[in-house]
Amino acid sequence: MTKTRHQPIDAALVPRFAGHSTFMRLPAVDSAAGLDIALVGIPWDGGTTNRAGARHGPREVRNQSSLMRRANHQTGIAPYDIASVADVGDLAVQPIDLMSALRQIEEGIAAICAQGARPLSVGGDHLTTLPVLRAISKALGKPLGLVQFDAHSDTNDSYFGDNPYTHGTPFRRAIEEGILDPARIVQIGIRGSVYAADEHRWAKDQGIRIVYIEEFSERGPAEIMAEVHAIIGAGPAYVTFDIDSIDPSMAPGTGTPEIGGLTTREAQTMLRLLSGLNIVGADVVEVAPPFDLGGMTALAGATMMFELLCVMAEGVGQSVASA
Repeated sequence: MTKTRHQPIDAALVPRFAGHSTFMRLPAVDSAAGLDIALVGIPWDGGTTNRAGARHGPREVRNQSSLMRRANHQTGIAPYDIASVADVGDLAVQPIDLMSALRQIEEGIAAICAQGARPLSVGGDHLTTLPVLRAISKALGKPLGLVQFDAHSDTNDSYFGDNPYTHGTPFRRAIEEGILDPARIVQIGIRGSVYAADEHRWAKDQGIRIVYIEEFSERGPAEIMAEVHAIIGAGPAYVTFDIDSIDPSMAPGTGTPEIGGLTTREAQTMLRLLSGLNIVGADVVEVAPPFDLGGMTALAGATMMFELLCVMAEGVGQSVASA
């Protein structure tokens, strides 16, 4: 079947401030049928423990994504010429009942997977990633590897008593449920004060590779990403990009900012170095427009989304070529 290669609206013909707001100015479609990569919003932040607002992330990232053009200047990848990509809208997630919301997210992503597309989503707080991982892992019938760009490990156990589902717990739950292989998890950019000196002990005991920001600063993107490739290998992997991995001087609009983070340039470099991994899905999370300045955090989120789209499209092209 010949797939439609959807193209963004040309900003030289229609101004960026005009028309409907969609991810990358691509067509809005009703389903993921016929797509290789489905761009989807998850406007929900029911797992937030402090500063809520990431539920508004997808809408503003769509707005700022109008600044993205057709090709990556550094890699030369033109994703819309390689893969069929479109905006499938937002998942309809109700904001009141947490467990119902998690089911709705999983069901929405499962539908995308069933139609043969790879999801690239924008949240939402980081708990949105858990049901996405559930859906993809079930669709593939195997646990996934994970490349996580973040200020926080998000492997805590519970908050406010015995509440196991927050944006600080998703990857602990994912490991316990067998949907992530901890030996194939790398967390990059971890930093900041912690609740206890041994807060990351559980994660390390499972085999998670934690790259603290100090180690990253010493070794640099190329060396760190070479290690990522060695750890992740050829198996299916998910990439999650928490916008708080970026220093708040460049991305202030997020729920739990931590100073001393990645620069936007370092983040772009590392995302480009994901090339060659078997990426079956990805997300950008924790963009909280109510705390933003001039849309700069949403712009950073849209740019990281575009970088992820480029490497995912490249993977689609390689799969087609080898088929």
